[in-house]
Amino acid sequence: MIDVPEAFARTTLEREGEFGAVWLAELPGMVDELMAGWECVPDGAVLHGGVGIIVPVRRRSEPPAMLKVSFPHPGNVHEPDAFAAWGGRGAVLLRVRDDERFAMLLERVRTSTLADVDDGDEVATVAGRISRRLAVPAPPGLPRLRDQAGAWEQDLRRDAEELPHALPPHVVDAAVATVREIGSAQPDTLVHGDLHPRNILRADREPWLAVDPKGYAGDPAYDVGALLKARAVTFLDAGGLRAVVRRTLDVFADAAELDRARVQRWAQLHAVKAAFSGRRRGFRIARSGSRADRLTEYAEHLAELLSQPYFRRFPGGSVARFTP
Repeated sequence: MIDVPEAFARTTLEREGEFGAVWLAELPGMVDELMAGWECVPDGAVLHGGVGIIVPVRRRSEPPAMLKVSFPHPGNVHEPDAFAAWGGRGAVLLRVRDDERFAMLLERVRTSTLADVDDGDEVATVAGRISRRLAVPAPPGLPRLRDQAGAWEQDLRRDAEELPHALPPHVVDAAVATVREIGSAQPDTLVHGDLHPRNILRADREPWLAVDPKGYAGDPAYDVGALLKARAVTFLDAGGLRAVVRRTLDVFADAAELDRARVQRWAQLHAVKAAFSGRRRGFRIARSGSRADRLTEYAEHLAELLSQPYFRRFPGGSVARFTP
């Protein structure tokens, strides 16, 4: 029987309370049942993410795999649907699924992620190329991001009125315009939904593969938000925010083959939402205190910067390319 990682148990209890405690108590037995049913044996230490554990396993004569069991939450429902639709295209292969127990047997990848890469151009290029590969027709039944547009607009207007913040009115207005003009008219394209660098891992079948999708149908440019939010600490320490953000958006849009101005509009909307979220509840890496204040101020500054007209491209109109 597995030992549930202490850090994972602690954060699950803090987030989910009594329901989380019951689930954690059942988790080791659940993993044993899944491994027996899928004829797996453990093959390494138990790992974990924010909402699930990963057990390295081997299964008969097949390649090494990962048994993933996630906390039962609506945000995790469509993860296997996304993997099934991709069929290994830019993401790990799904081998077996147990939707009732939020469990999957997945292709094994390495523990090194794109977040471990120091070169900002490489990070944006790899993320963009993965985004392009994941942009396939969405299967029926996935949540449509366009259906959330009305709630997004209500939240933006409510937060602008209720929260103390430093966002000028035209910045909030730009976010609302994005929701109305492109948020409510999105294509039925499969979108990862949380494509930040920690969710892109080194692999053997391909250099990089995506994990942990939310599984939405919408505009592929939506995923730039997760990239920018994940790079916040790096951008804060880099200085010259305008130039760093401009280059990141240009390189990502070029690699993903997306309209640059559209990418910027989604990025601006995400920044406004992040600024309001920071004011309301802090961030995952800093719920309160000076660090949370700094991240909120960064999000507000980024939102205002992204509200400006389209950044001009680099001299000559070109974008440097990275080839892995």
